[in-house]
Amino acid sequence: MGSLSYKYVIVGGGLAGASAVEGIREGDRNGSILLINNEKHLPYDRPPLSKKLWSGKKTVEEIFLHKKEFYERTNVALTIGVTATAVDVKNKTVTDDQGRTYAFQKLLFATGAAPRILPVHGGTLDGICYFRTLDDYLRLRKEASEGKSAVVVGGGFIGSEMAAALAVNKIDVTMIFPEPYLVNRVFPESLGRALQEQYRSRGVKILAGERPSAFSKAGNRFVTYTVSGKKIESDLVVVGVGIALSLELPRQAGLQTATGIIVDELLQASLPDIYAAGDIAFFPYSVLGKQTRVEHWDNAVNQGKYAGGNMAGGREPYMYMPYFFSDLFEFGYEAVGDVDASLETFADWQKENDTGVIYYLKDGKVRGAMMCNVWDRVEAARQLIRKAERVTPEDLRGAIR
Repeated sequence: MGSLSYKYVIVGGGLAGASAVEGIREGDRNGSILLINNEKHLPYDRPPLSKKLWSGKKTVEEIFLHKKEFYERTNVALTIGVTATAVDVKNKTVTDDQGRTYAFQKLLFATGAAPRILPVHGGTLDGICYFRTLDDYLRLRKEASEGKSAVVVGGGFIGSEMAAALAVNKIDVTMIFPEPYLVNRVFPESLGRALQEQYRSRGVKILAGERPSAFSKAGNRFVTYTVSGKKIESDLVVVGVGIALSLELPRQAGLQTATGIIVDELLQASLPDIYAAGDIAFFPYSVLGKQTRVEHWDNAVNQGKYAGGNMAGGREPYMYMPYFFSDLFEFGYEAVGDVDASLETFADWQKENDTGVIYYLKDGKVRGAMMCNVWDRVEAARQLIRKAERVTPEDLRGAIR
């Protein structure tokens, strides 16, 4: 079978891949593009899956990034429900799981990640929802009717968002996570524990410092067993315990990898004409002075666009500072920079553990900021981080309002 030829091949049909199309088209209006998407949907926006779709603020139709006509109009060939299985760097070809081969001039890895599977007995039982995709949302939304019960495993971003979303939809929720309080890698302890009490006040049962040891099924219901010997029956089990990258394909292609594909400031990988963007890119975060990955929506959108622009001949370094956000019942936040609870923190509260700004500091300098129920102040936080000046708590009081 002969190979089809494209100027640009994008492996991955998520936010980064779709944004790369826009970046390419800003620099090259006509070069042919192939987007290989292993999901059976057009590229869509992922944050609403655990947020606005559950509150009714968005419909499924509204989360798609572009209509099909956009790809036709911009000369983008779409392969839906297809997975890339091999990359031949020498001959510049990609092969998919249908046996088709595509030649490329420039290649982008934007493959994102898959949910991490719990390594316990029954962890892969049919019906356990490792929440990540639109199909996961569609299935869970159908099953999560009022009055049902759910065990949510995980107390980080996805676990806390899904527990809140289900509780708002009148599901009886039990959370299980090994940390002492919610979102403990990001929230200072006082905020994490205060938020945890809000969850309890909304009827969510919380088993902190606990892990599932096994799952089984009794008829149509799940049974979750914990390390401490508890046994919880539920109609649903939803798991959000982080993501796992698949680096097999880029490694097979000979790319340098660490916790992701190593790229430079132009998002170019270690071999010519190959780029990476989104969750899988291990990039130089220049303002923070470190090489890292960022697993958030804003990074995927912007990094994809920069990568696409550079594939099309641009030379623009990725200096952008991505932010992230979450909504947990009435508590919402936007955050930017190095938001790590192991750093020194200073909270400038207008209303304690509800409204205000948390600053994350290292060596007296602001490395990150979280605006809690304070909106549209991300750029002000970016400016503080870029200054890299030593500050005191007094300097920070009222700095962002």
